Amino acid sequence: MRCVIARFPFDLTKSGVLDSMKGVKPEPITGESVVIGRRVYPVKQVGAVITRQDRRDFTAGEVIRALSALGFTCRVLAPEPAPADALTPVQKASALLGAPTGA
Repeated sequence: MRCVIARFPFDLTKSGVLDSMKGVKPEPITGESVVIGRRVYPVKQVGAVITRQDRRDFTAGEVIRALSALGFTCRVLAPEPAPADALTPVQKASALLGAPTGA
């Protein structure tokens, strides 16, 4: 499959990605990840191995799009939900200033 990562075209195949990642030890997961074989790799690590580019040259989204199209399972880091008892900015300011107690 032909894809563009960091403005460079690549012809990637699922078997080619599997071969490239053989023997590569996964780094700790801190963000987006992809399952290759029985291992879970950071997306940026896989992108660096398969493209031989610096990780700063491409985005995780570009690699996720290419790997998803090849049939790999990609996991995107979801933002943490806000706590249910979160105060509005006005309530926070009132608490900091000392809310009136009423008479």
